[in-house]
Amino acid sequence: MGTGTGIGRVRGLGSARHGAHHWLAQRYTAVGNLLLVLWLIFSLVSLPGLDYESVRNWIANPLVAVPLMLMLVSVFYHLRLGMQVMLEDYVHDKGLNFFCILLLNFYTIAGAAAGIFAIAKIAFTGIVK
Repeated sequence: MGTGTGIGRVRGLGSARHGAHHWLAQRYTAVGNLLLVLWLIFSLVSLPGLDYESVRNWIANPLVAVPLMLMLVSVFYHLRLGMQVMLEDYVHDKGLNFFCILLLNFYTIAGAAAGIFAIAKIAFTGIVK
């Protein structure tokens, strides 16, 4: 076997062209998380009280429930992106890596769905004054 041409030696070993997308998605979710968490903090500070009824009535407002749901989706997607990079870097066995990423996907989808369900339940059954 010869060494072949330069292009023949590297064919199939180049960029998969998905790394930049992953990196950008993680940065976009980080900015979104920053804005939404700051909104959450300032909104909670501006509430007259942090008792159960006050917070429940606050979440029942559609202008609050929708950003809370967006924040949940953004936080869980950001978590998934970061954990996927960590798993790809530190879990070297292909089968175990696949299984861990599969569990990670189930965890993030289930966590976001549970959070969205909780917010939706409060929003649709809450008492708005």
